[in-house]
Amino acid sequence: MKDIKLIVLDVDGTLTDGKIYIDNLGNEMKSFNVKDGMAIAQAIKNKVDCAIITGRNSEIVKKRSEELGITHVYQGIQSKKEQLKFIINDLNINFENCAYIGDDINDLEVMSLVGFSACPNDAAYEVISNSDFISRYNGGNGAVREIIEHILKSKEIWNKIVENYSGGAQ
Repeated sequence: MKDIKLIVLDVDGTLTDGKIYIDNLGNEMKSFNVKDGMAIAQAIKNKVDCAIITGRNSEIVKKRSEELGITHVYQGIQSKKEQLKFIINDLNINFENCAYIGDDINDLEVMSLVGFSACPNDAAYEVISNSDFISRYNGGNGAVREIIEHILKSKEIWNKIVENYSGGAQ
């Protein structure tokens, strides 16, 4: 995991609890966990890039990505594998340099290609069976935070991040 340079995220069921709220006017709402956001922002700040590849299109995802500093955001994607190939070519890295966090069967192909795969506790059985790391938490409830912490700890980055916020007191 020390060679991970890119963390790729699915959205619905991973960054969110998988629920999509649509009001009578057609407005869509999703809920994101701020702790997941903190971990993503810290990864980016510490030179571990993050990307989103999702099959749905949503202005909410675009807005949240901008808030967190995620510049590689791909929505409405039918082939996550082809999109990941594009990203790794663009960043001049390999599949082995990627971590992928997903929750459903449309993530399986990509998860089999990367150096490290992970999922929330409530992911589909097939995803859990094929993941290197399974979070204790459900999607949208801190799973992404736990997984990113795990990656950054293996890279000996997480404790430095905590020290920066605590003034050295732990």
